[in-house]
Amino acid sequence: MNHSQYMSIAAADQALLLQTVSAVQAAGRAVKALFDPAARPHTMQEIASAIAANDGVSMSILRQALAQARPAARWDDDEEGRGPLPAGEWWVCDPVEGAIHHIHGSPHWGVTATLVRDNVPVLSAIYLPLTGDTYTALAGGGAWRDGTRLHVSSKSDLRAAMVGTGQAAPGEGAATHRRLGRSVTAMLEAALVVQVSVPSTMQLIAVAGGHQDLFWQFSQVRSGLFAGALLVAEAGGRVSDLHGQPWHPGSGAFLAGAPALTVAALAVLANSDAGAAQ
Repeated sequence: MNHSQYMSIAAADQALLLQTVSAVQAAGRAVKALFDPAARPHTMQEIASAIAANDGVSMSILRQALAQARPAARWDDDEEGRGPLPAGEWWVCDPVEGAIHHIHGSPHWGVTATLVRDNVPVLSAIYLPLTGDTYTALAGGGAWRDGTRLHVSSKSDLRAAMVGTGQAAPGEGAATHRRLGRSVTAMLEAALVVQVSVPSTMQLIAVAGGHQDLFWQFSQVRSGLFAGALLVAEAGGRVSDLHGQPWHPGSGAFLAGAPALTVAALAVLANSDAGAAQ
């Protein structure tokens, strides 16, 4: 690819990012209209019905807007999909990332949309309707919160670090739950503060902005990682698997954060896994 071809693709992606921002903001405003801070569902059926209704409202807006913006791109319909996608361009979205918070009247939710090209995220937009913040990332173009450029933490001592993890989805299985528990115990001994929360995107936003230093996750749900992975990488962070290799959707696990902390974090997480095998 010559320079003029690269510049043409970059300009097209920048224009597409602006359309993606408009799409997630429109979807977010629609879901915000359904938000009730007094909501307190009581049963699994109520939870599932509320999440499905909200997802449907948001997704209808996203699909129409993004299909118009990029007609040739395919759509990842599996919100809990794992592993690589077929070659080509795909929209990977979460219509209400953190839906469980939305339906319980909690503010920790948003709308995400990421264009993935041959399994590499190239542009992403995340909108948080209750704060009005829009986070964007473009491959090679940096990570931003509205007009402010984001930078990951510059910490180099894991003992001073704020770190976090969480579930990718409910009901992941006893083996994953035990692995998660061992990793949290290990990090409680190695880091300053450890949080376990969902959704992953909210923690990755914090990592990209330097408010949190590291995030790891064992399960590879695409819709929960692509947007945040690009945001952290474009904010100067390192995104890898738990062997220190570059992360991709076929990786077995995910680590993102301040580059100077990742070697120590990888060692802690590897030791927590090794202890279970003994």
